[in-house]
Amino acid sequence: MINPSLVRSSATKLEDENYKFRRFLKSHANEEELDKQFLDLQNELFANFDCGSCRNCCKDCSPVLKEDEIEPVSDFLKISKDDFITQYTENNCGECQLKGIPCEFLASDNTCRIEACKPQCCKEYPHTDKPGRLWSLLGIVESASVCPGCV
Repeated sequence: MINPSLVRSSATKLEDENYKFRRFLKSHANEEELDKQFLDLQNELFANFDCGSCRNCCKDCSPVLKEDEIEPVSDFLKISKDDFITQYTENNCGECQLKGIPCEFLASDNTCRIEACKPQCCKEYPHTDKPGRLWSLLGIVESASVCPGCV
């Protein structure tokens, strides 16, 4: 897998090619087969990769929290749910999204301060193992500039 510090520059070099491939897939791919291929690739690429050694996603993305994820995080931080929402989140198109990039909870030693209760969005990044990839190929192209597993 590519060195995390080289992901953005490598993705930039391949951006045009990635967008062309996305256009090809949109008109030629079988959705079920594509999902299986993405799942197989993710399993292969991430089998021996420690995401904690990279954390590019924490440095470049702002995750969305589901309603039922807010209270466990606020409890973990020992603050009220309302204080957590006010201090750490913003409303983005009706979704509760963490403020700021890099993530407020990325510690200086590259660990996650809320690892024990981090949002599902964080746990599942880059989301290439989810069904319906044909309809989210733009997100995957964007992830290629962040995650070593997508380059």
